[in-house]
Amino acid sequence: MIDIKLIRENKELVKENIKKKFQDAKLPLVDEVYDMDINYRKVKTEADEARSKVNTLSKEIGNLMRDKKVKEANEIKQEVARIKNNIPILEQEEQMLENKIKEKMMLIPNIIADDVPIGEDDSKNVEEQRFGETKVPDFEIPYHSDIMASFNGIDKEAAGRVSGNGFYYLMGDIARLHSAVLAYARDFMIDKGFTYCIPPYMIHSDAVDGVMSFEEKENMMYKIEKEDLYLIGTSEHSMIAKFKDQILKESELPITMTSYSPCFRKEVGAHGIEERGVYRIHQFEKQEMVVLCKPEDSDVWYDKMWRYSVELFRSLDIPVRKLVCCSGDLADLKYRSCDIEAWSPRQQKYFEVCSCSNLTDAQARRLAIRYKKEDGTKELVHTLNNTVIAPPRMLIAFLENNLQEDGSVLIPKALRPYMGGKEKIEKK
Repeated sequence: MIDIKLIRENKELVKENIKKKFQDAKLPLVDEVYDMDINYRKVKTEADEARSKVNTLSKEIGNLMRDKKVKEANEIKQEVARIKNNIPILEQEEQMLENKIKEKMMLIPNIIADDVPIGEDDSKNVEEQRFGETKVPDFEIPYHSDIMASFNGIDKEAAGRVSGNGFYYLMGDIARLHSAVLAYARDFMIDKGFTYCIPPYMIHSDAVDGVMSFEEKENMMYKIEKEDLYLIGTSEHSMIAKFKDQILKESELPITMTSYSPCFRKEVGAHGIEERGVYRIHQFEKQEMVVLCKPEDSDVWYDKMWRYSVELFRSLDIPVRKLVCCSGDLADLKYRSCDIEAWSPRQQKYFEVCSCSNLTDAQARRLAIRYKKEDGTKELVHTLNNTVIAPPRMLIAFLENNLQEDGSVLIPKALRPYMGGKEKIEKK
């Protein structure tokens, strides 16, 4: 959520930002908020002045009663009663306007960075850099779920009977590989100085509204029936919300955390051939990285975080590229974002495995996360997040890039300690 001062002082900047994101339907919101804010401040001033006048007159009544001027005191008491009767009306209008303003402000997107490419959808995202040599072997690479099946490592049919489409059983070496890459990613981030955390997997609605846009919430989140609880779609949700309504010490920043969690997503609108595998699913596990920092440090951390993803995937012999997200592909709370995409030798193209985002103070404003500076002033923190790894999607890249002609899969040196020393897994 942006600072309302931007709308008060520079409506056109906010409107231009909305146009850059190709959300012209939201343009009227700016003028609506501007007008309501004027009315809100007027009503708030009237309410404040009324309360102040009651206090002043009450003191005057006391003085008159002390001087035994009962008639004059009673006349002022009548005026105080009239003012007091009007205060709840003003307060009710003030609260109503405040709620309406907040509701509309939550729909207005964050201001994007000046260097974000302008484009209406992800087809206009811009490749910035590649890391590692891409290869296409002489032999045919099977579909990823068929590779898993060759190790007796997946059963979607049984999962379909038990849970429906979008679920899976992982077994044997594939299940072990799944756990191994998560453990490796955990230790990789701990070695970078991040604090390991396992967060709650369910959060209240006010926490959800603090970390994501309404559209994302509707398309992603599973609601627990008859409870004010949602299953998290990523551990970033509960990790950022951990600091809701907190005032941090400047010396505590930056806060760097890496978190493990299962993730649950509706995947509304998901479609395509990849649905038959494990690319788009309703349940998966993920290692995440989250940073809370001072505003002047957030772009530095953004650069560090996406580079950590590149380093991790390259340590597992997976070529990747950095893809800068264009304006139309940015979620409303994001200032800038990039995807790290892994090479698929089977498809001979890259696909998303990580998403790194700087949200500046948009989440912090919604959740009231501030820090106290040395001079005593308080300022909103900046929040950032990035995927470390998200198997089983990450396993697609791993299996395809390490598959051998005989059907075995090589285990890169960095991962072998997490696989009991195995150098490869072989068909059953």
